Amino acid sequence: MTAPGAPRQRPGFLVRMMLLHLAVVAAVVLLCGGVYGWLTYERLGRDAEQRALSIARSVAADDDVRAGVTALDDAGPGDLDPDVLARGDLQLAAEEVRRRTDSLFVVITDDAGLRLSHPNPEQLGRPVSTDPTEALAGQEVTSQERGTLGLSARAKVPVYAPGTDAVVGAVSVGISRADVLATLEEDITPVAATAVGALGLGAAASAAIARRLKRLTLGLEPEEIATLAQDQEAVLRGVDEGVIGVSAEERITVCNREAGRLLGIEDPDRLVGERLGDTRLPGSFSALLAAATPESPAIEQVIGPRVLILSARAVRPARAPQRRLRDPRRTAPGPGSHVPELGWVVLIRDRTELQSLTRQLDAVGALSTALRAQRHEFANRLHTISGLLAIGDVEEARRYVSEVTETGPLSYPAEGAELLRDPYLQAFLGAKSVEAAERGVSLRIGADTLVRGRITDPQDVTTVIGSLVDNAVRAAVQGAAEDRWVEVELLDDWTGGEGTLHLVVADSGDGLPVEDPEPIFAQGWSTTAPSAVVPGHGGGAPFDALPDVHGQGFGLSLSRELARRRGGDVWVADPGGPGGPGAVFCARLPGTVVRDPGRGADVHGERSAGRAGGAG
Repeated sequence: MTAPGAPRQRPGFLVRMMLLHLAVVAAVVLLCGGVYGWLTYERLGRDAEQRALSIARSVAADDDVRAGVTALDDAGPGDLDPDVLARGDLQLAAEEVRRRTDSLFVVITDDAGLRLSHPNPEQLGRPVSTDPTEALAGQEVTSQERGTLGLSARAKVPVYAPGTDAVVGAVSVGISRADVLATLEEDITPVAATAVGALGLGAAASAAIARRLKRLTLGLEPEEIATLAQDQEAVLRGVDEGVIGVSAEERITVCNREAGRLLGIEDPDRLVGERLGDTRLPGSFSALLAAATPESPAIEQVIGPRVLILSARAVRPARAPQRRLRDPRRTAPGPGSHVPELGWVVLIRDRTELQSLTRQLDAVGALSTALRAQRHEFANRLHTISGLLAIGDVEEARRYVSEVTETGPLSYPAEGAELLRDPYLQAFLGAKSVEAAERGVSLRIGADTLVRGRITDPQDVTTVIGSLVDNAVRAAVQGAAEDRWVEVELLDDWTGGEGTLHLVVADSGDGLPVEDPEPIFAQGWSTTAPSAVVPGHGGGAPFDALPDVHGQGFGLSLSRELARRRGGDVWVADPGGPGGPGAVFCARLPGTVVRDPGRGADVHGERSAGRAGGAG
């Protein structure tokens, strides 16, 4: 119940639309029915006039009527007395015709317009109430006029003297408009029934349209829909994540700019309206939607040069019942899942930089561990030098300091670490050697390693090197050889003025389990996936040459994408074999090295000195 003084609540949009639709239907039906009724009424009036004309002609052509009117043409006042006329032949004949034809009146007049017959005897001998001039002039006239007996459709016809063309009088016949209306009522009843049926059909259609609009708009008012559209535009353009909306018919309804950027789509708006299967989006999207539940986890996938996290959520209106999948052409969802009434929302997040930063953080953590492990060694060296100086053996102290200087301040487990002059490569591979040593694998730097420049893109370089080294360490651990090792060799060159880093990684594992190494660069293959079987390999053993960096086998795929984006590549030079040596991976990374002006020109002398120091 509305409280006194409270504003009156306005009917909803759907109610107003239904009432408006009903009003339009009613107006159209009433207008058509009214026009039809008016046209029918006019037609019946014209038919009555023609009927009256036919009766008047028949009476005027009767010989007795013509003779009687002619006989009274020269009659005196006594012959035109109402009582005399009431008993005359003309009155009796006219009344007989009136009753037989069910007319309102049949009036016969003389050439002066005096009534010689009339249904009301008191009107006999008096002038007619309407103008008889045209009929007495020899013309037939039809009209709808009001006389002493009321409104009628009437006709006036001249009466000629027998055997001549002389007009001696006129016959006027009238059909009551009440009779016309009675006929109209009979004709208009089916039309009225049809109009009522049309109104009922319009009401049913209005109700059906209102229900349909309510389902389509989820019961929202236009103002609320406009507000939602504005909010959606603001949110989609403002969020830092990629958002793709998919309808229940698997048509893309929304694709913001961030989603286009992450997926490598120049114009994401062109995807709106297309079916998901007709776009160039990865095929995993359909499977992601089919398995979408409120608890479904996000998945990682390499798309182009990026590692993306994809998550899908089904969208349903509040308190709306869930409908099960009915379209057999659509991919069946998992057990217990339902088809959403509104569709799905796919969220896309970029994890590429996070993976790279994670790798760098792991390298820093490993380096920190190595530094803490060497702390006592530094202390021992300082104590040794202090002792030699204390006893006065300066030459022995000088020789000891020279050895420490040549071998470097740190003693990484990596063999040949002194060949790495770039501090980033030195720290990263040194930390990797510490991790490898903990797993019983010796990491060594190849004797032909020669990096004269400085690394300019450490993120891409460490991503590729780290993936290949991690794979090699894992393969060496799982291999049958007792001597477990991983060898890394790096070279740089400036062909065409661009610095390119070349990388070769070999191990002592059992090699690749496939003849064609291309499938190992596909997404999703990982040693952590026990059911992963490489296509073309009959066995079901896990693939031991794939990375486990990302937890789901994206290392090699991402490394190749990063290299190819720079114009380089990652490939298998030798698949290896059972018993070792294992597989040999190569990588080429253009644009990752620049010349270091601080280095000496005699790099061969530097390398020789380094080898000598390492031997010492």
